[in-house]
Amino acid sequence: MKIKLFILAFFVGMTSLSAQLYDPVDWTFSQEKMDGNKVKLFMTASIEEGWHVYSLDIPEESFILPTEVSFKSTPRYKLIGSVVEPTPIEEYDKNAEEVLKFHEHKVSLYQIIERNSADTFSVRGELSFMVCNDEMCLPPEYIDLNYSIKAAKLEASSDSDESNDKSMIGIFILSILGGFAALLTPCVFPMVPMTVSFFTKQSKTKAAGIRNALIYSLSIIGVYLFLSLPFHIFDSISPDILNEVSTNVPLNIFFFIIFVVFAISFFGAFELTLPNSLINKADKASDIGGLIGIFFMAITLVLVSFSCTGPLLGALLGSVLSSDGGASALSVGMAGFGVGLALPFGVFAAFPSWLNSLPKSGGWLNTVKVVLGFLELALAFKFLSNADLVLQAGILNREIFLAIWISILLALALYLFGAFKLPHDSKLEFIGVGRMLLGVTVLAFTIYLIPGLWGAPLKVISGFPPPSFYSESPNGFGSATIIQGSGGSMEIPDGADPEHCPLSLNCFHDYDEGLAYAKDVNKPILLDFTGWACVNCRKMEEQVWSDPRVLNILREEVVLVSLYVDERQKLAEEERYISEATGKSIKTVGNKWSDFQITNFQNNSQPYYVIVGHDNLEPLLETASYDPDIDLYIDWLKRGVENFKNK
Repeated sequence: MKIKLFILAFFVGMTSLSAQLYDPVDWTFSQEKMDGNKVKLFMTASIEEGWHVYSLDIPEESFILPTEVSFKSTPRYKLIGSVVEPTPIEEYDKNAEEVLKFHEHKVSLYQIIERNSADTFSVRGELSFMVCNDEMCLPPEYIDLNYSIKAAKLEASSDSDESNDKSMIGIFILSILGGFAALLTPCVFPMVPMTVSFFTKQSKTKAAGIRNALIYSLSIIGVYLFLSLPFHIFDSISPDILNEVSTNVPLNIFFFIIFVVFAISFFGAFELTLPNSLINKADKASDIGGLIGIFFMAITLVLVSFSCTGPLLGALLGSVLSSDGGASALSVGMAGFGVGLALPFGVFAAFPSWLNSLPKSGGWLNTVKVVLGFLELALAFKFLSNADLVLQAGILNREIFLAIWISILLALALYLFGAFKLPHDSKLEFIGVGRMLLGVTVLAFTIYLIPGLWGAPLKVISGFPPPSFYSESPNGFGSATIIQGSGGSMEIPDGADPEHCPLSLNCFHDYDEGLAYAKDVNKPILLDFTGWACVNCRKMEEQVWSDPRVLNILREEVVLVSLYVDERQKLAEEERYISEATGKSIKTVGNKWSDFQITNFQNNSQPYYVIVGHDNLEPLLETASYDPDIDLYIDWLKRGVENFKNK
């Protein structure tokens, strides 16, 4: 019955069209970016007077067709809920001879999507509707929908968003602890009572003293935060500037030298200070008074304490640049460091009597400085390791790196136990409980590192030492390199390079070679955008990929293509080009893969994982980045493999 009535309505409309061409509805389509990765897609109908478009909600038995919207699903986005319409008019309809819902004059429908891809893509679908007036109905119309979603930086969402938040919180907390550590140095600690006393004595009221001390503390935080601004500027100039900085060989060697010099200074060989002229100018400006004077007092503290805070800031800078947090993480770190350093000034200004509970300045401050010197020396070799990995020089392999760290930490443990003294140490009559416990902790950690010389994974420090495959013997001293799959020994495909791949996997370092092999074996490709100096890449390989369930998928169900964006091997002259995405000259293999990532996926962070098929670089599902959740990664891999099979 419904079909017969629909056919009748159709011919009524066609009869009317012989006398006049009716086009009472004009559809327009637009989009609006929402918070996070969500986009609202609008379908707006402008309806001529006397006509109406029917609602999405029409009884199935009615011959009137409802307005319907459907979208094609792709891995690049997901639909959030269903199409939304405003409250329709609900009245008796003369054509259907029943009460129906419809819209007049103007109506906007919308569908919310959440993007899983940072690049430009299309959202395609179909809109069907029927329009009537009091005398007739026009035939249903079908409109193809095609929204172009422009490229945009993909904001981490759901699990990855939570992971990113945790990462930033972790950086902030560690930076605050770094600020507290700087407070316990001979350069800063004696200034706490001096500065607080100055504010409380110079202020007319207690409230004014507290206010001035708080302004002083905020000024310190502001100075350190200001130091991160250039990295935001550089980041806006080039999408991969921070990656280039963190993997730059001369810069890593420079950091190594600077850290060694700072460590030797902390040991008491000499004192590092900024030029007296600079400090004197800042100190003179602090005499102006008022807010400007307080601000320059903060700058004076930053300059005077540089010999103690400089190495800690260097460690912060180096560690953040090697992470995937970029300039934002650096600002978070600088702010945290400033909070840790400045907080005591505000607290003791509010409660001056607490100053009496502070320990007196003395030899313990030099002990803190020496301990920091040992830590600086250990961190220095991380930068040298970065340079060695990028150059693939093979000088500082995993065993040598661990041997150096074990030696440094063992020396630190012996120092804490009083086995030897350094130039500025006071006479040690006995070892305090705190110093003894710290010594035991350092010694225990040193013993934990020793099995790493024989191939132990050392997950506590994963990402810091060179990867296990960058060693004299990837499976530990005295072991032969064996490449096995779930069923025994695996044949090495042409072009694969298991000796330079994590966990001796059969990975490729060239996309075209990996694609050719993937076609032969009919498996999806796992693109692994990584870097020799990428700490989070090593953590994923050593903590997540090493899980037997993950390892089996990587060996048996995908073709792994690891593209190192900091590979320094030069391209042949005929292979060099100017990037259309960044306008930069592409001269090295690393430049090529970095540009490949930016051009195809609008992303320049590492690690970055994409599962693709053979026909194009369209991701088979959402991309993935650093997340130590093994179950989540397994689910992601399985869904990617399943999508490939169903494609």
